[in-house]
Amino acid sequence: MFNSLSDRLTATFKNLRGKGRLSEADVDATVREIRRALLDADVAVPVVRDFAARVRERALGAEVAAALNPSQQVVKIVNDELVTILGGETRRIRLAKNPPTVIMLAGLQGAGKTTLAGKLAKWLKGQGHSPILVAADLQRPNAVTQLQVVGNRAGVPVYAPHPGVQSEFEAATGDPVGVARGGVEEARLKLHDVVIVDTAGRLGIDAELMQQAADIRAAVNPDEVLFVIDAMIGQDAVNTAKAFEEGVDFTGVVLTKLDGDARGGAALSVASVTGRPVMFASTGEGLDDFELFHPDRMASRILDMGDVMTLIEQAEKNWDRDEAARMAKKFADQEDFTLEDFLAQMQQIRKMGSMKKLLMMMPGAAQFRQQLEQFDEREIDRVEAIVRSMTPHERVAPKIINGSRRARIARGSGVHVSEVNGLLERFGQAQKMMRRMAAGGGIPGMPGMPGTGGGSRKPAGKNNKKKARSGNPAKAAQQLREAEQRRAAGAANAVTTGSSFGQQASEDFDPASLNLPKGFDKFLGS
Repeated sequence: MFNSLSDRLTATFKNLRGKGRLSEADVDATVREIRRALLDADVAVPVVRDFAARVRERALGAEVAAALNPSQQVVKIVNDELVTILGGETRRIRLAKNPPTVIMLAGLQGAGKTTLAGKLAKWLKGQGHSPILVAADLQRPNAVTQLQVVGNRAGVPVYAPHPGVQSEFEAATGDPVGVARGGVEEARLKLHDVVIVDTAGRLGIDAELMQQAADIRAAVNPDEVLFVIDAMIGQDAVNTAKAFEEGVDFTGVVLTKLDGDARGGAALSVASVTGRPVMFASTGEGLDDFELFHPDRMASRILDMGDVMTLIEQAEKNWDRDEAARMAKKFADQEDFTLEDFLAQMQQIRKMGSMKKLLMMMPGAAQFRQQLEQFDEREIDRVEAIVRSMTPHERVAPKIINGSRRARIARGSGVHVSEVNGLLERFGQAQKMMRRMAAGGGIPGMPGMPGTGGGSRKPAGKNNKKKARSGNPAKAAQQLREAEQRRAAGAANAVTTGSSFGQQASEDFDPASLNLPKGFDKFLGS
């Protein structure tokens, strides 16, 4: 959604690198490019004007003049202002003191209200609530049936006493206000603590739409009125949001279709223009493609600084703790990494969702966007097919897989032999890395991390030179035995004093000293 805006802003900040001091001309040129990037992204003109003015004022102020790195300070200012126009802070659903909590959905037809009702219900169910859906859209053909299908997929009951319109040739019948009121009563009787009312939409804004929405609101007295808006409609999002603000007085905004390729100006405009926070975002077609909207994390994504916190939360939610404990014990016991383990780890990653989305949450991922776009999500399926085409013995001892076995595995998995060869080659590299980690060497290429040896390299000198091997065969054999004993003792010490990954531990080591993102210390075992 924000790819174009992200690329433009990143290119603008590159021009500031290496400058020890920013002149007024530098600031003006930067603000001019930021203004153009926002306008090209279809952000509302008043929002762009205020945003650019605040950035310019702060960039010319004392906070940049006194900074050791002015370019990074300007990036921080832009990040802060993006967070502000996106709503400032995360806004969560206000639950009623006396259940049920009533949530009413409003918006134009085609914005995705019905699908979003199912996503919200499934999300609330995962939070420990007992939601019920109410089919109060009796005008759009098959709207009630669609909500019933979505509710069934989400595992949530649907209150639908009226079938609604079955075809475009039928006239609308039934009383949406009565259905909404009956849905709240049904929730009280069956002890549901959240009611989600799906209302009718229109192709355009009209008095009938607003009056019906206002009547439903008056009848059920909702705790939250969520305005569902298509993030791809651009400048018109502001006018639509203002009309619904006056007609229904919504309390929050939900952005749908954030996975689209539009410019994304709606997301940067609605919260600032209406003063209502963006509460949720729909990022795909699946019922799980739904998340709480965090302004600070969205700003980080736009500026290509990643979204590590969301990545951590997804890992915590989907990662199998028993599988993680099994792998940790395997490392501690210095057991070999097998293709069964390789397959299990890939399946764990797939539970977290789309690989493209996960990788795009990493800082600096925008520079690899073209490669990520070319990544085929079905590659994991092919890898699984290849591994499952092997015998149990082949998965544990891949060295026995000769040419004829590779041809058999390729036929069984429906791939070319070259793909089997490529997988075995990549697995061999992964296996070598795991052996080094289990032996106490840590992850190679990461200086300064505990147990990696990156910060403990001895200075070059005669004491660091390898001891020459004796020419006497008996003495040379003795030297080899002593060297093997030293290596074994070092590996045993790393396992007994290290973490579950064989890294050397230290009682006074503080993960905070690494300047990792907040919450990342959970993955360091602290």
